[in-house]
This record gives sequence, structure tokens and C-alpha cells, in this order.
Amino acid sequence: MRKQILVIGAGISGLATAVALQRRGHDVTVIEERTETSSGAGISIWPNALAALDEIGVGDAVREAGGRVTAGALRWRDGTWLRHPAPERLVKALGEPLVVIRRSALTKVLADALADGTVHTGLSARELATTTAGVRLALSDSTMREAAAVIGADGTRSIVARHLNGALAHRYAGYTAWRGVASHAIDPDIAGEVLGPGIEFGHVPLGSDLTYWFATERAPAGHVASQSELEYLKARFASWTDPIPAVLAATDPDDVLRHDLYDRDQATQWSRGPVLVVGDAAHPMRPHLGQGGCQGLEDAALLARFVDGADDLAAAFARFAAFRRPRVRSLVRESKLIGKILNLRPALLSGLAGRATVLAPEALMTRHLAAVAARTAFVLPADRDTAPV
Repeated sequence: MRKQILVIGAGISGLATAVALQRRGHDVTVIEERTETSSGAGISIWPNALAALDEIGVGDAVREAGGRVTAGALRWRDGTWLRHPAPERLVKALGEPLVVIRRSALTKVLADALADGTVHTGLSARELATTTAGVRLALSDSTMREAAAVIGADGTRSIVARHLNGALAHRYAGYTAWRGVASHAIDPDIAGEVLGPGIEFGHVPLGSDLTYWFATERAPAGHVASQSELEYLKARFASWTDPIPAVLAATDPDDVLRHDLYDRDQATQWSRGPVLVVGDAAHPMRPHLGQGGCQGLEDAALLARFVDGADDLAAAFARFAAFRRPRVRSLVRESKLIGKILNLRPALLSGLAGRATVLAPEALMTRHLAAVAARTAFVLPADRDTAPV
């Protein structure tokens, strides 16, 4: 008899997990607190995550919905090149170009791959408890729901992570981030990041006529610009190298998102019994490696392998967590370290650190990037990993 699995959260990790499990024949339901889930700017899907999407069965649909990027440029704010790898070298190292896609387009691809009626919006979990039959959830509409297992894909403030670990503290990282989409095409050869002391700006093509951009800067928590966020950014980056001023000028103010960046205590437990967390609920990370969403996609594809054919979901969840923890934790540490370096105080130190990246051999940097984000960095479990102990 098929066991019902309830996924909490219809973000990227939750939808991908539901698709991966459903396509392997599992009975899956997704609940999501928001009624509108198509918000967001863009996201970079690196080849490791594309390999995971291929495993799930939607890789080509994601490639068709996004734009491909082959460059990985790094420049100083005056346009000086800090790193300019040859595109063919980067693609060769990673296995294929990365794909930049609107988050709304990615979630649509995933949602369209689910059976009708899988996702229920306007509902959130208020409390959960394990029972002899599985898990009982108290929902926001005052109803109760039973499931054989629950997978929390409910983000950094996950109720499922709190169920497994107790309170998990959030600490402001010391800087804030903006994201947006501009109606402006940039030269693919300069796709990448531009650095200044304590500040950065990134831009990548989003198809043929749009650009996805992001920026980070040290700022007090909760600070709000006296003018609009976009007007603040236009003034802040007015003297920076092209095409940054043009990209910001071509951005609709309504398309600008701003979020202060927080670190959350790492979850000691990813699973206990028939309860599991994935994606940001399990391993939130700063954005500097571009792997937050990508690792959620890896989670989805790999979890389906561990659950497939498992009579004991609790044991399958525990094996999945043990398999995933080493790779993900190293990426969490590295992305945090990069953020600290980029935001050293005083700003002069972060500027010196940014300029010093030119000293690292290109071959060494490329090998490390491949270990993080190449297609070969996505590794399927061996039979011994998924087999019951």
C-alpha cells in the first residue's frame, strides 16, 4: 500500500521534492501558507543542480525556460579585470553552461510537473507530533491531518526544523541584499560580479533581452532608504563601471527586492522518525556561492533515491541525511566565509581581499568551482548508501 507523504512548503525545494517523489509513484501532498507563490527575481541554476533536475525529469524544461551563461567574470568597480576565464574553459570544467531563470518560471515548471490537486495553498502547519502510524499535523484552518511522513521544506524559519531541534537562533549577518530584473541586455562576456570595498554587484543575462542582478552592502539591520530602494542603488552605483548604471536605470522599481541576510543556527537533526527537513529548512546558506536553491534541488533528487522502495521511511530519511550532510555543510561554511571576507571592517580590508583574488591561479579556482558546481559534483548514492543497515 502506498504511504502518503506530506511536504510542507511550495518553494523550490518543496516542489522539486514533491515532483521527484511523485514521479517515483509516491502519494504526495504539498501545503503552502502563501496563496501567491510566483514572486521573486531570478536564480542561477548551476550544472550540479541541472544534473539533479535531469534526475527528477524536468532538466530540459528548465533549460528551455531560462538563459544560458558561460562567463564567470570578476571585475573591480572601475572596470579593472580581476578574473576573466575563457568561456570554453568554464563550460568544459562544469559540463555545461549554468542557466539563469526567473524564480516564477522555475516554480511553474515544477508545479506543472505535479498531478492536479497536489498543492494546497493558504494552509500552514501549526504543530506536529509523531504517532504510531506516522505524523499528525494541526493546520492553520483548525483541522488535523495524518500522514505516514512529513518533509519540511518550509525555509529558514521552518516549524519542522524547530520540531526536530528546538529553537534555532537567527543572527543578522551585518549586510543586506537587493535583487532585481532589468529590461536591458548585457554582454555575456562580462556576466559575473563587480567588487568594491564592502560592497558587490552581480549581473547575468536572463535570456536575450533581460538581466538578473543582485547587490550586497554592509548596512544596519532593518535599515530603509530615505528614497526608494532603486533610487538609493542608482546613486550608490552611479560611478561604477558599465553596464551597472544602465542596468539599474532599466529596472522597474516594483521588481526590486531587498532582504537583510541572516545566519541561522545549523540544524543538528535533519530527521527523526518519519520527519525530515530539506533545503533551507535543513541547511540555510548565504548567497555567495549561488548554491542555496541548487542544494535544495540536489536534496529533492537524492531523497527520491533513498525513499524509492523503502519500507521504512524513517530509516530512509536517516540514511539520506547522513549521505547529504558532509557536502552541504562544507558549502554552508564556505559561503559564510566568503561573505565575511567581502564585508570585512574596515571596508579597506574587504577591498584588499577582493583585489587579492587575482593572485589565485586560474586553474586552481576552476577546479574548486567544478567541485562545487559541475555536473559531476552531483553524485548519486551507491547501493550501499541506500540499503538498510
